[in-house]
Amino acid sequence: MGKFSMVSVRRRIGMLFLVFVAVFIVLAARLFYLEVIRNQYFLALALDQRMRPVPLLASRGDILDRNQNKLAVSMSADAVYATPVEIQDVEQAVQQLAPLLDLDPDWLRERLTRKQAMVWIKLKVDPMTARQVIELAIPGIGVTERPQRFYPHGSLAAQVIGFAGMDNQGLEGLEAYYDRYLRGNPGMIVRERDARGRAIPGGAERRLPPQDGYDLVLTLDQVIQYIAERELRKAVIETESEFGIAVFVRPQTGEILASAVYPSYDPNDYASAPPETWRNRAFTDQYEPGSIFKVITLAAALEANVARLDEVFVDPIRLVRWGGVVSCWRPQGHGAQTLVEATENSCNPVFAVLAADRLGPKTFYKYASAFGFGARTGVDFPGEARGLLPRPGETRHGELLQWANIGFGQGVAVSPLQMAMAVAVIANGGQLMRPRLALEIRDKTGQAIKTFEPEVVRRVLSEQTAQDVAKTMRSVVVNGSGSRADIPGYRIAGKTGTAEMPSPQGGYSSDRVASFVGFGPVEDPQIAGVVMLVRIGVRPAYGGTWAAPVFAAIVDEALEYMGVERRADPESLQTPPADQTFVPNVQSLTVQAATRMLESAGLKAVIDDEHGSYVEHQMPRPGTQVKRGSSVHLSLYPEIDRDEEVRVPDVVGFTLRDASVLFAQAGLRLRIEGIGERVYEQEPEAGTYVHKGDVVTLKLK
Repeated sequence: MGKFSMVSVRRRIGMLFLVFVAVFIVLAARLFYLEVIRNQYFLALALDQRMRPVPLLASRGDILDRNQNKLAVSMSADAVYATPVEIQDVEQAVQQLAPLLDLDPDWLRERLTRKQAMVWIKLKVDPMTARQVIELAIPGIGVTERPQRFYPHGSLAAQVIGFAGMDNQGLEGLEAYYDRYLRGNPGMIVRERDARGRAIPGGAERRLPPQDGYDLVLTLDQVIQYIAERELRKAVIETESEFGIAVFVRPQTGEILASAVYPSYDPNDYASAPPETWRNRAFTDQYEPGSIFKVITLAAALEANVARLDEVFVDPIRLVRWGGVVSCWRPQGHGAQTLVEATENSCNPVFAVLAADRLGPKTFYKYASAFGFGARTGVDFPGEARGLLPRPGETRHGELLQWANIGFGQGVAVSPLQMAMAVAVIANGGQLMRPRLALEIRDKTGQAIKTFEPEVVRRVLSEQTAQDVAKTMRSVVVNGSGSRADIPGYRIAGKTGTAEMPSPQGGYSSDRVASFVGFGPVEDPQIAGVVMLVRIGVRPAYGGTWAAPVFAAIVDEALEYMGVERRADPESLQTPPADQTFVPNVQSLTVQAATRMLESAGLKAVIDDEHGSYVEHQMPRPGTQVKRGSSVHLSLYPEIDRDEEVRVPDVVGFTLRDASVLFAQAGLRLRIEGIGERVYEQEPEAGTYVHKGDVVTLKLK
């Protein structure tokens, strides 16, 4: 029994020995594998665990205007950073750094205790402060150079350029749109550190240099941009408007020369500005255009061959048709007038007839959409508005009335940029261009990486139609409501507008948008654009009174700067001697507005007839050169005595023009039915006695 036990014990010991040997061999083999075969791998892994990266931000590319003037640049500035694992006494670090860097202690404490390899403490510090931080010699706190965005001209073109944030990423405007080109690729420095995160003297170090971003060259002209912003600011302040917008382009190429919005902000300190000032309202907002849209209606009617410039239309004052009423803005109406004169007078009923009766919804929609309304222009800018252009058939009831209103700019919404590009169609001979803000993207050696060529979207008008519309717009400036946009030596074409603003409760509010669109010189257009004064604070809020002079001031100086030669033009007003001035056109304005306009020209208003609210005639005539301080005599629309009866004249067989003259003399208003040049029927019949101010219906064929 004992012998058996000894053999069993020895056998067990032998087995244990064999197991021990086997385990030893396995461990030895594993150790050999780890220490010899995988030696380099684990050395590298250990090194990587001791390496701590410090990011190196790339320098953003510059943004320049078309003449290589820098609008946005990157500059090196000292920045304070922390390596939290190296900080030995967080509270002491907070006590020393918070007052020096003007930081909230709680905020700083949270940064210094983060479980991150590196955190930024303050990005922009002056050299003296940076030196003081270094002298504190706080373990884990360092100072390094970091590229910072700087806008050398402050608020100039701020809503176009936008701004970049603290992480070198574009956040607004072109900084955001072209961020992938501008930002570059970051690099890093990797240093070897011990278990406590402290840098090892003489330890390994790797450096991956950053790749700087590309430069962006814009179509903007710094000088024209400055002119537009300066004049817009003056106008917004003078008219007590909520804000103003001005956009100017090269008609032949679609290049945007200036895009101004006021109030503006300084992108160097964007965080302190109200966020609504960051928005480029010229591209991202939309408004009812009002009467400036009449040039689109006119162009469509001429191109579709449903109207002629010399065709006579009668202003019925109050047009009852299409299930609604379209009224003329002038209480007495305009009587018989050619289409050119109707454009000069900005007569709503005429353009309502063109839109609803002559063109019809489908044809008018075809031309309006061809001009680019109801769709984004494709400009290289984020957040562009589409505008609003109803499609034919969308409205179950009252569609003709809807399109009659669109004919004079109500019930449609456009962005200022869309309106500028539409008027550029007329200026360049009929082609819709794609608007552009970028000319090229290039590297730091000046080599172009990407270029942007002018792009024709489509032909909208024939050259002849474009010329006819341009001629009519020129007549608006010379003879009509746009006289304050006239510039000595430059033949300017344009159209005035005053639009109502929708109310949140439905319908329209009392707010107004005063606007002017135009281009010049007519014979060789170099610039086209639009000026809008939104929620204008003065009354009456006419575009011809307030927006037209702003347009003229900008374009006058811009054309002079562009080297466009002034030409003597008998149509245009020439520069008078210092002690003289030209009499402005105040016909059809209210007495108050006419008086203010004359006073601003250094003239006195003399009212010859106190009965009435609007100016019917003036003497001297508009454009007459007189001495400053001279008197201008104004006669007003006579008040209509509705108790007085008059006899209806017989106008059957008369032309529209002759009939309107007779009815105006009789103090009667007209309602027109049908399309034609002569009256074939009237109601009430000739010889009937009616009250002054009553409406007589004339049927045409």
